[in-house]
Formats: sequence, structure tokens, C-alpha cells
Amino acid sequence: MSSTDLPDVGEMESRVIAALKTVYDPEIPVDIYELGLVYHLNVDPMANHADIQMTLTAPGCPVAGSMPEWVENAVRHNAGVESVNIELVWEPPWTPDMMSMRAKLELNMV
Repeated sequence: MSSTDLPDVGEMESRVIAALKTVYDPEIPVDIYELGLVYHLNVDPMANHADIQMTLTAPGCPVAGSMPEWVENAVRHNAGVESVNIELVWEPPWTPDMMSMRAKLELNMV
């Protein structure tokens, strides 16, 4: 295998981020990536695998049971990733400060 045949981490990460941007919190009209709900993303192009550590806006969020599945499905189908591991974490707690400038603009928070 030549160096040009090696899987590209940056390209795979970009595909996964694009897939994450298709998943929306049902109560906020902004995608989970721009909301700052994704805390950590690690991709392995050789294994075609992604590890995602994420949170929700609140521990009692009504979609706590569904959101990880939505994220996994989006990454598998939209980014072409074979296996996805989603870890739902609560530390640090999410705050609106974690939102991107784009999300804050969309929600008229600036």
C-alpha cells in the first residue's frame, strides 16, 4: 500500500462531522455539533470506526434514550462508517457557552 492509499483521518473526520450536523435536538432548531453536545470525536479510518463522546442539554432530556441511536444511524448512513461507539456523558455539564458562534447567531443569542 502506498502512502496515497492510506486512509485519511481528516477526510473521515469531516464526513463524520457533516453527519453529526444532520442530527438536531428536537427542542432547539440547531444541530448537535453546533450546539456543542459532541465533546470528543476519534476516528479510525483503517477500522472504519468512530468513537463519539457526547452529552445532552440536560440529564432529564426526553430524548436521552433515543439520541445516541440517532447519532449512530446518522454517522453510519451519512458518513459511511462501519462501526460507531457512542458514549453519553454528563461531565462537564452542557451550558449554552459550549455553543458555536453559528448556533448562537441562529438562536439570536449574540
